[in-house]
Amino acid sequence: MPTRNTATSYGSVTKFFHWTIALMILSMFPLGWIASELAHRIEAPDIQTTDAILEWAKILFSIHKTLGVTIFALAVLRILWAISQPKPALLNGDRPMEARLAETVHWLLYGSLVLVPLSGWVHHAATTGFAPIWWPFGQGLPFVPKDPAVAEVTGALHFILQWVLAGSVALHIAGALKHHVIDRDATLRRMLPGHQTALPTEAQPGHALPILAALAVWAAAIGLGGAAGWLTVPEAARAEALADVPSEWQVTEGNLGITIVQNGTDVTGSFADWTAQIDYADTPDADGRHGAVTVTIAIQSLTLGSVTGQAMGADFFAAEEFPTAVFEATLINEDGLIADGTLRIRDETLPVRMPVELAVEGDTANAAGALTVNRMNFGIGTDTKDESSLAYEVRIDWALTAVRGGGADVPNAE
Repeated sequence: MPTRNTATSYGSVTKFFHWTIALMILSMFPLGWIASELAHRIEAPDIQTTDAILEWAKILFSIHKTLGVTIFALAVLRILWAISQPKPALLNGDRPMEARLAETVHWLLYGSLVLVPLSGWVHHAATTGFAPIWWPFGQGLPFVPKDPAVAEVTGALHFILQWVLAGSVALHIAGALKHHVIDRDATLRRMLPGHQTALPTEAQPGHALPILAALAVWAAAIGLGGAAGWLTVPEAARAEALADVPSEWQVTEGNLGITIVQNGTDVTGSFADWTAQIDYADTPDADGRHGAVTVTIAIQSLTLGSVTGQAMGADFFAAEEFPTAVFEATLINEDGLIADGTLRIRDETLPVRMPVELAVEGDTANAAGALTVNRMNFGIGTDTKDESSLAYEVRIDWALTAVRGGGADVPNAE
């Protein structure tokens, strides 16, 4: 069988691209559907998440993503190869409308084979956490930031465009079957292994209508998705904002972050809503105490990459039942400033000690600190015991600027 195309037949390279991509595409739809169903189960607030469910979801999503990147690469190579080859003429060239519909479907297939995996890839690159692509070239993409809004929009585009791809595949299969069963021509046979030639009917010159029709289909799909609200970045569900608290030192800016290790990869997030009641004196009392601090954190204000929904669930923060976490400590001087107190998460309160870096200039203070806790001690993710899936240690870090002068503390946003 010849390697290259001719005016009447497809070569072995074209057939390899066609059937390899076809098999991958047909496997991608059930993989994506099953993985998404598992993800919805993981994120459901009333369902316990087990190691087995997490592991299966991770594996299926990784297979789906890895196949998607492979399809993208093969599609680009397929297009480049097609550009360099003669295209066998249509066998229905004497039926202009049918021929142009077939050409439209081919444009939709070529474009979708690039756009669908690319949008999924950008969504993955913009998101932290969960299932990696199985390859050694990293998980990011140049010029794609780790941004929830970018991830949300590209995820919606991936969802919308996959239906254009599905429809194109269905029409392509239906057309091939029509040619084979009803027209009884060689359209399908000449794409099968082996050397198959077929003489075209009257050749139709190239026409812009199929390209314009394909662009119109994509535009309509994206427009309908936008009208349905899929392309709008939704406001995250939040509890009522924390009330202001009186404080000797008023926080003017700050951030409160969290880092977990999932599948061996750091996943960072932050709490958008928290308050700090701070009493601090430059000179310690007789017991070495400089004052006290109480930090209240709105759990539902957490953003944690692709696992935010999972983190709110019953087996993790159980945010609906336990909407806040509280850190209370005395500020003492022990070869440096130490916050010595307790941390309450869910219904567990445990003692903690945290070094504090503090610089005070007049009535302005800059402070920072970090704390590592074991999530299991707070009843978080107790059904997820495999540390290769989710590490026990969780790092909490913070930094703030505060001014002395009283008044109500303002809830902080990163």
